[in-house]
Amino acid sequence: MTERTPPWLRAALADYLGMVLVLAGLVTYFGCNTEHFFERSTFLSIANQIPDAVIIAAGMTFVLIIGGIDLSVGSVLALSAGVLGKCMAQHHFSCGNALLAAVCVGAACGALNGLLTVGFGLPSFIVTLGMLEIARGGAYMVTDSKTQYIGSAIGVLSQPASTPWLATLTGGLTLPFALAVIVVLVCQFILSKTVFGRYMIAIGTNEEAVRLSGIDTRRIKVVVFMICGLLAGLAAVLQTSRLESADPNAGTGAELQAIAAVVIGGTSLLGGRGSVVNSFFGVVVIAVLGAGLAQMGVGETTKRMITGVVIVAAVILDHYRHRILNARRA
Repeated sequence: MTERTPPWLRAALADYLGMVLVLAGLVTYFGCNTEHFFERSTFLSIANQIPDAVIIAAGMTFVLIIGGIDLSVGSVLALSAGVLGKCMAQHHFSCGNALLAAVCVGAACGALNGLLTVGFGLPSFIVTLGMLEIARGGAYMVTDSKTQYIGSAIGVLSQPASTPWLATLTGGLTLPFALAVIVVLVCQFILSKTVFGRYMIAIGTNEEAVRLSGIDTRRIKVVVFMICGLLAGLAAVLQTSRLESADPNAGTGAELQAIAAVVIGGTSLLGGRGSVVNSFFGVVVIAVLGAGLAQMGVGETTKRMITGVVIVAAVILDHYRHRILNARRA
């Protein structure tokens, strides 16, 4: 990069280049060591299976930036999916009303997490751990511990375009993938270009200083948790549409996958630093890693161990990268 490079472009390259290089390295490695990885069907399969994980990761990024954590997103996803399935399969709600109910349930769970966290001064780890159990129990209660089969009434949302010209335009990608990308861009805009985003970063960096400057940090934190819950509800809609059913066991482990993706993307677990776009890349890295290892015939046990090593290595590299950047700025 030269001095003539626009500042915004230099900042973007500095923020995203590392993740792009990691992703390119993984794609090249698996492409050279497997027979079918470079096929179009592989990339379409990855892209069309990650929207729900991407949307959950976007919400988790916001929560981690303010110095919190949300362990309940997987269970909230299951509860929202259960409400969606019950509304459509048993009560015959219209698709729009059922989707709205699912998203509202997610937002309500997130808001409750935020209110309990700031209202009683409790660690978000404990509050959301409790919500994890409450929402999971609620999912079993709503569905009677049975999978709610909905069918094409909801599945149509995740079907590739059937019109030839539209299928050519979209390249086989589905509506959920496009929606996930839009959510990432909107959340990144909020984080980097709005006052609310600056307040989030400031709270994660030094909440007491923000509070003493006259800003209501409690309200901002509640809104952040509510956004995270709302996005978990939206992720439930996308997952349900892909599976055409609502499973009370859905989302098990989703919170850990989201945290892993966000951390791989460079968001600090201590708060004050993060990028929604990099969290998106983190989800893609995990998905590419899983698909590539599967095509190489690696067993599930080994695959999980390798993924764990990659997560730890990413955190270590990100730690040293920021130490170097801070040293140069000093």
